[in-house]
Amino acid sequence: MAYIVAEPCLKCKFTDCVDVCPVDCFYEGKDTLVINPDECIDCGACEPECPVNAIFEEDELPAKWEHYTEYNERMSNIWPHIAVPKDPHPEAEQYRNVEDKIALRNEDPP
Repeated sequence: MAYIVAEPCLKCKFTDCVDVCPVDCFYEGKDTLVINPDECIDCGACEPECPVNAIFEEDELPAKWEHYTEYNERMSNIWPHIAVPKDPHPEAEQYRNVEDKIALRNEDPP
């Protein structure tokens, strides 16, 4: 079972999780990160590192974010791989505590 990056990452994109991932299973979009479920080894190292609590074990993902399971899988096959930490999203502090950010997501594939 894989870990899933959910909505709290949107417009934050802190990469603390990337730094601790032993298998480098993160992928980077403009506004968020995702985990490739086929590469994730379910170690859980990333979950406590996320400063916005955006990472969940798949069976603990809140129902309101269930669609992020498919989103992580789909986008991890499109977006570039990220294996080293980077600066967070430029608007991270502004959006850190904002809820219901789905309308801000502008990264669906063509």
